[in-house]
Amino acid sequence: MPSEELLTCKGPVPPLNVTNLTKRYGEESAIDRVTFSATAGEVLGIIGPNGAGKTTLLEAVVGLLPADSGEVFWHGEPLPASQRRNALFYLPDGVRPYRDEATSQVVSFFAGVYRRSTAETADTVSSAGLRPVLHKRVHALSKGYNRRLLLALALLAPHPVLLMDEPFDGFDLRQTREIVEVLRNRAARGRTFILAIHQLADAERVCDRLILLAGGRVRGAGTLDELRAQASRPAGSLEDIFLALT
Repeated sequence: MPSEELLTCKGPVPPLNVTNLTKRYGEESAIDRVTFSATAGEVLGIIGPNGAGKTTLLEAVVGLLPADSGEVFWHGEPLPASQRRNALFYLPDGVRPYRDEATSQVVSFFAGVYRRSTAETADTVSSAGLRPVLHKRVHALSKGYNRRLLLALALLAPHPVLLMDEPFDGFDLRQTREIVEVLRNRAARGRTFILAIHQLADAERVCDRLILLAGGRVRGAGTLDELRAQASRPAGSLEDIFLALT
């Protein structure tokens, strides 16, 4: 369980700072001196095409992959990889937890681990749109409903910062809008979301700030308006901006 100290997101220093994070495979850098911060209550998008280094970056930040250099700070203090699970919850892409269990049982197990009340659990299930499939086993869920299950598990966790890899994969436009609303509501309550997204329209719709990643390097960072200024595209879409800066 995360400690009370790590669960506190107060003060002028952004909760999470990543500085010069680098991960190499041989002579090739999967991520190269990536630096960014995430503030309490914001939705931060890590944007880039497949192969840009988004997943590697998330896994290095949460400590699943050992970085070759760079540091992660929590409220200004170094956060060793061994302690990051206390502050950061990572939701990977494409996993199916406890495949042979009923969806309701998986939700109940996580709710018990994190000591969530019946009301909190019911609210999370409703928000994630899981009610129609609670009776189904995880392996029988569609891609979209499996994604909803993963989202529900992340929302049940008490961690102040949630990192999600392709959170809208498997959703159509209407479903994506529903999940965007869920994330925005939770961010308004103070939780921070860091989303790795390759669909630019989804990123433009949900993110407060954006980190443009290409070839493992940050090519632009800021709000949509700030990125437009960086790219000299005053009315440009995120796609226009990305192409201009990368």
